[in-house]
Amino acid sequence: MEFAFHYYNSMADTGLMMALTRMLGELTAPPVVLCIGSDLAVGDSLGPVSGTLIRQKGDFGGYVYGTLKSPVTAKEVKYVNDFLRKTHPDSKIIAIDAAVGEESDVGLIKVTDGALRPGSGANKRLGKVGDVSVLGIVARKSAFSYSLLNLTRLNVIYAMAERIAAAVSSLSFAEIAERA
Repeated sequence: MEFAFHYYNSMADTGLMMALTRMLGELTAPPVVLCIGSDLAVGDSLGPVSGTLIRQKGDFGGYVYGTLKSPVTAKEVKYVNDFLRKTHPDSKIIAIDAAVGEESDVGLIKVTDGALRPGSGANKRLGKVGDVSVLGIVARKSAFSYSLLNLTRLNVIYAMAERIAAAVSSLSFAEIAERA
């Protein structure tokens, strides 16, 4: 199952929150948000910017990994995935990453039930991560996808990250965090 919302849509925050709630289902432990990306390429910074904004809001009852200060890159996902499964064995993982797609999809934030494969837009073959995926389509897919990520406007990344952070922060996990 997949839901998609354009970041210009004024109801995107609510739609994203509802999609995440539906896909996460019944929780027995506080969720983990894994924000994947690097601050070295603007188009790849959606994850770390989202993680930073979620942390700044301060009202999310789960755990956040991957911020501008401490990014989690696609290459590190294999190790982080093992770490998260050992450290938070009962938690569901929400993986957030930037992606490339069709020209008409640029600006969409997609929520998918299941894991994502980071680095696939740059033709990297890395392991999957997450129980629920949030992908922001930041550039069109081409043979030069990596260079297009460097040409992505920071304003687009920041606006998408604000939508994602608002949706994640509005999920009511505070009671779960207190019980855990």
